[in-house]
Amino acid sequence: MTPTKRARRARAAIAGGALCALLATGCGGGSSNDGGGGGGGGGAGSDTLNIFSGASGDFQANFNPYSPTKLEGAGSIFEPLFFLNIARSEDPVPLLGTEYSWNEDGTELSITLREGVEWSDGEAFTADDVKFTFDMLRENEAINSIGFDGETTVVDDTHVTVAFESTAYMDAAELLGRTWIVPEHIWSDVDPATDTMTEPVGTGPYTLGEFKAQSFTLTANPNHWDGEPAVKTIRSLSLSGNQAGADALSAGQVDWLTSPVPSLDRVEEVYPGYTSVVANTFQIVLGTCSNEELGCEGPQTDPAVRQAIYHAMDRETIDSLAFQGIAAPMSPGFGLPDRDYISPDLENQVTEMTGDVESATAVLEAAGWERDGDGLYQRDGEELSLSVRAVSGWTDYITTLQTMTEQLRAAGIELIVEQSSWNEWSEARGRGDYELIIDALNPGPTADPYWQYINYYTSENTQPVGENTNTNWARYANPEVDAAIEELSHIDPADADARQPHLDLIQTTIEQEMPYIPVLLNGTVSIWNQDKFTGWPTEDDLYTFPALWQSPDNSLVYKNLRPAGGE
Repeated sequence: MTPTKRARRARAAIAGGALCALLATGCGGGSSNDGGGGGGGGGAGSDTLNIFSGASGDFQANFNPYSPTKLEGAGSIFEPLFFLNIARSEDPVPLLGTEYSWNEDGTELSITLREGVEWSDGEAFTADDVKFTFDMLRENEAINSIGFDGETTVVDDTHVTVAFESTAYMDAAELLGRTWIVPEHIWSDVDPATDTMTEPVGTGPYTLGEFKAQSFTLTANPNHWDGEPAVKTIRSLSLSGNQAGADALSAGQVDWLTSPVPSLDRVEEVYPGYTSVVANTFQIVLGTCSNEELGCEGPQTDPAVRQAIYHAMDRETIDSLAFQGIAAPMSPGFGLPDRDYISPDLENQVTEMTGDVESATAVLEAAGWERDGDGLYQRDGEELSLSVRAVSGWTDYITTLQTMTEQLRAAGIELIVEQSSWNEWSEARGRGDYELIIDALNPGPTADPYWQYINYYTSENTQPVGENTNTNWARYANPEVDAAIEELSHIDPADADARQPHLDLIQTTIEQEMPYIPVLLNGTVSIWNQDKFTGWPTEDDLYTFPALWQSPDNSLVYKNLRPAGGE
């Protein structure tokens, strides 16, 4: 396997628990019902779940699970082979697959598939659909951000093997848990990179119901292999932003949202009938269009500017004003504190929480920037003024940027906040049409910082400005980092000693070059109606990562819920 193909192995994805000794051994058995709650509860209930994921503006119908601007469908309509829980350490949960195993040297993966599964149009699901999906992924570079290049062979209707040219343990997580299986009889005529699939056919627990610009519904699949879900209808709402979501929550018009609301420390008092769960997993960053060679323009292409912004932030104030104190320090090496290996060679193990204007200005002046009469730094006639893109209505991020604007001004840096719809923001991020952009990085499919690096830092996972890229949208490129990521991809993830020098190199390099400027470890808050439905995740039973916008985790919640007072 060439480094070029191997290095594309990434997708903005989930991260989390152990995957059967980090995927170096086989797994099998179990049922998709193995995780969490369900059942019981008192009082009258409804079988319609109203949700708000933070979307504002008109919905655009796109149910292609491989599209970077997909609206819905990954997990709920199209299923992977297994579910990998990022919230706790557990074995993969069988979905369309029931068992898998590796050969001795990790070059061949054998997968057993579930019998008796039907597509939502009544056609039978077979191993041919799995081979078709894997081959489609391999043959379409635009959607193959995981760099999959295995050779898939159908053994019979319920068994496939995947052969790799070299050790491929790290390929399994994305292939088994984040590859959405699609029907060959429909997708053989589909362009998986561009078609929007407005009439999706899947094996999942839900099918597409009614679609409107401000709301759409998913309808329970009566022929789902695991039984028809108890929640018959899921209605997704588009509102004007987080405040509108909080208002809808107060009025009882939304049953589940994952977005900040006032009074997070008193949810059950302020929002009677509701409860909440907080998880610190996603890393908030200022993404920078960092690479001049790939067409990026602006002061942010200078690593000294990125370092200065990093130092100038007062994160304690940002956390207090924007996140109600539930965020946490993150590592500039982008491993999760208290979970991952953090290199002792980093200048800072975790982010500074108080602003350091003196360090920020020292970095700028060492790079040739000088204060002008307006108090801003300038160099070669260019003032240090930067625009930053944000989604209108995302009040936590907007408050972050407004707070940061004042903090950076004290360090001689002007920050101009530009708000737009999610569609415009997402398209700009993919094309590189920005100087700075605020977002959160997805951690990957297992509890391993490798996924951050392969997703966001490998040069083979990006494109020149103007061409769409799905993960490395900072357009970062460093041959030494590429090589270290490539080496990690061949090492058994349980071999900590062999991995350490490569992790050290990656972490110390990206701390210095900082194409994604660390802000904080986000406190992901989900609030849900416990009086209307039972079976929600709890702090003691995180059977899935509790975020509405996280796929396929949200579909596990949909399946697990029961109307209160129902069976």
